[in-house]
Amino acid sequence: MQHHIIVSFGKDAEFEFRLAGAGAADEARQWFDREFVNLECDVATPTGKILAVDRILSVAKYAGSDRFRDQPAWGEQFARHTAAILGRDLIRVDVEQYSIGY
Repeated sequence: MQHHIIVSFGKDAEFEFRLAGAGAADEARQWFDREFVNLECDVATPTGKILAVDRILSVAKYAGSDRFRDQPAWGEQFARHTAAILGRDLIRVDVEQYSIGY
């Protein structure tokens, strides 16, 4: 499956990734868990449970647009793991609006 991942920090900072295949969802969850801790992400949820979409959005937010711009290999890993977890062919991660669209 082809995947098209867009990570947006606003109209002047968008990063697009086109991937053939996404990898294993378990590996992707582990990657996001590590990045979530390494970036010291903080998500307030009413239930206390952090969902996969919260991890994806938080990692993008805390990494910031500079990391996507300056470390393209990291950005590609982010996109590949996002595709593995969400399993969609088109995914838009809108950091500014804190939302994920398909």
